[in-house]
Amino acid sequence: MRIDAVSIFPDYLGALDISLIGKARRDGIIDLRVHDLRDFAHDRHRTVDDTPYGGGAGMVMKPQPWSEALTHVLDSADETTGQAPVLVVPGPGGERFTQATARELAQAPWLAFACGRYEGIDERVYEWAAERMPVRVISLGDYVLNGGEVAVLAMVEAIGRLLPGVVGNAESLVEESHEGGLLEYPIYTKPAVWQDGDGVERAVPEILLGGHHGAIAQWRHEQRLARTAARRPDLLHVAATTSELAGLEHSVATRADAAELTVLQKACWIEMVTPQQHWWGAPAEDAATVADNLEHWTTHLFRSQGRLVGSVRVRRDPQEPTTWQIGRLMVAPDLQGRGLGRALLAHAEALAPADTSTYWLNTGADQERLLRLYKKAGYRVCGPGEGPGTVDLTRRRRS
Repeated sequence: MRIDAVSIFPDYLGALDISLIGKARRDGIIDLRVHDLRDFAHDRHRTVDDTPYGGGAGMVMKPQPWSEALTHVLDSADETTGQAPVLVVPGPGGERFTQATARELAQAPWLAFACGRYEGIDERVYEWAAERMPVRVISLGDYVLNGGEVAVLAMVEAIGRLLPGVVGNAESLVEESHEGGLLEYPIYTKPAVWQDGDGVERAVPEILLGGHHGAIAQWRHEQRLARTAARRPDLLHVAATTSELAGLEHSVATRADAAELTVLQKACWIEMVTPQQHWWGAPAEDAATVADNLEHWTTHLFRSQGRLVGSVRVRRDPQEPTTWQIGRLMVAPDLQGRGLGRALLAHAEALAPADTSTYWLNTGADQERLLRLYKKAGYRVCGPGEGPGTVDLTRRRRS
């Protein structure tokens, strides 16, 4: 992965030279390039800010240095990066950064980060940049920092550790907090009984010492539920609505999953789509087309003992950012009718950003079974879809 970061304090990002991210840079997994914004200011004082129009406190970062810096980044594209990066601008007014965001961004071959300072960056820079590359304004949380560098350190580490080869044991990524919508279970190491400074003996739970892997897995799941309820009850609506998925292995699709996803897609829809519905290419898509589509959606996969049994994809509407689009909801034919479709729909809704106001999906006007599922979940037909013979359905998000 290629990562560019522009800052007036490039040394601030020196922490990315140490630990696993630093090793990933040295191993060639991450190509990180840091740029000093002041190199693109041409007056004697290398000025990058000025007073705000309309009055007010503080200073605003000027558009000219930013446009030149980002043009410099764009001009360095090569055959491995594609034409343009995804530009991430850390800021308290953006979408909240989550583990799902990290997984989504980890699929991009090239990211660029713009570290704002003072009162922020002139709004025209966002407009200019959006004409040249995808732009995401992302917030670490509901608080304000002095600049974007701290957020970039956090985001690069969260994204970078998801790249193959960065974390030694890839299985550890699956059981971490926020994977599957729950916090991580308690962890212990030797000794089995530890005597603290007050003389109190504290033992590791007995179940972890017996070697019964099935019982341990069940205990850990129960602990995740209990910990999430105690510390982050706001996350439980995700777990509660997807209980049918609890025993399945969840992951976000990459291009390596395209072939398996293509097989599921054909199995689900080859008999549902009549020859007259030639406009809908899903059953005829090959693995290369499916892989290309992964660039535009975040696709969630669910497996049972290694077999792909369900999938759903989601994204923000490119034209209406407060609309959450849900598509390609698929359940293996032999498992349909058991509630998995309903659970996948609930999972997709639960992934929506906090500022989502509307859920949207599209299906065939003659697909009675799917229409029943969606209408039972509160969706209503809002008009014909883009493709002939389809309808769009929407549901307002409940506050």
